[in-house]
Amino acid sequence: MTFDFARVDSGSTAWVLVSAALVLFMTPGVAFFYGGMVRAKHVMSMLMQNFMAIALVSVAWVLVGYTLAFGKGDGFIGDLHFAGLAHLDQVVPGFTGSSAMAIPPLVFVVYQMMFAVITPSLITGATADRWRFSTFVPFVVLWSLLVYSPVAHWIFSPTGWAARLGVLDFAGGIVVHTTAGAAALVMAVVLGKRNGWPNRQMPQSNLPLMLVGAGILWFGWFGFNGGSALGANELAASAFLNTNTAGAAALLGWLAVERLRHGRTSTVGAAGGAVAGLAAITPCAGFVSPLGSLAIGAAAGVLCEFAVDWKHRLGYDDALDVVGVHLVGGVFGALAVGLFATRSINPAGANGLFYGGGLTQLGRQAIGVGAAFGYTVAVTLAIALVLKRLIGDRVSEEEEERGLDLSHHGETAYVLTEP
Repeated sequence: MTFDFARVDSGSTAWVLVSAALVLFMTPGVAFFYGGMVRAKHVMSMLMQNFMAIALVSVAWVLVGYTLAFGKGDGFIGDLHFAGLAHLDQVVPGFTGSSAMAIPPLVFVVYQMMFAVITPSLITGATADRWRFSTFVPFVVLWSLLVYSPVAHWIFSPTGWAARLGVLDFAGGIVVHTTAGAAALVMAVVLGKRNGWPNRQMPQSNLPLMLVGAGILWFGWFGFNGGSALGANELAASAFLNTNTAGAAALLGWLAVERLRHGRTSTVGAAGGAVAGLAAITPCAGFVSPLGSLAIGAAAGVLCEFAVDWKHRLGYDDALDVVGVHLVGGVFGALAVGLFATRSINPAGANGLFYGGGLTQLGRQAIGVGAAFGYTVAVTLAIALVLKRLIGDRVSEEEEERGLDLSHHGETAYVLTEP
């Protein structure tokens, strides 16, 4: 079906384009956030992985990633109709009738590309200090096409099986945070522990840089969630407000627990709490009230503060707590849709348990989360093991001790003495 360009709304188009730029800005935010938390000898490696993800996924998205995610295909994967971004004068499959877009298809392509870019970037926090760069590159491409695009099709495309089932994910709590968190867990296990972890001190290199990264993420998240309304409208404003409210509530919740458990409040905790709340509100942002976002954010901050300790109890080395923050926060937020969603905010959504909807939506959310988690674990493990067999996956002990900045990139983040 040919897209009716006469119905394009210029305000909505401008907002979604700005939102796309905000979401792209989040990936350097991830780089700085993670880069400030690793040791000084690994900072440039972390930044390089994240900037490389921008390039790799952008190219893959244009060639085939977009069509796998939003081509008509079947309920599980899109077809190749839009390969190479062909046929963009046509309606995006499923976005018809009351769901018809007021933005050109190309704008939708650009916006969704930025989601595809940031998702594998999140994984790098779990694998810090030890992932071979020559293995990271093909992993990102394969993971983007074999994991991200299919799951995006299930949930973000109206033709996907999960979308038809009624699974709700406003901006990616399942598609982005659950998949990235599940993949992070797999890669942390496959790569093994960093040398000396957990007994060796591994101090953060630059906490101000970490806070700058967290601030960029919070700023960019307004495009991540607000832009997912695909219009400059009241729903976008609601998602914008809910995003900020949940991030703030989670920061306070995390710090309250940290104070009670450890007798202090840390900048690392503040940043982690904010990101946990932002991850949790992502699937809910366009479906819940401001008071709902307040409850979701506070609960996410408390829950994720406890969850980051799981790695010590279970013995997996998730270096920068991707599992504890993004997986736990994303899963909790996706399930919270089934509790706090209300049609008074979004008539196209559902009423959750607390708004008279019973357990129906919560069950749908659980199915979506379970399917995405299981599929991601299985395919990520397959990709990781194949690449490990073919080219290896972990740097040598000598390279890790020297630092990936010098051993892989011939650079250092900080010059502390004059030559």
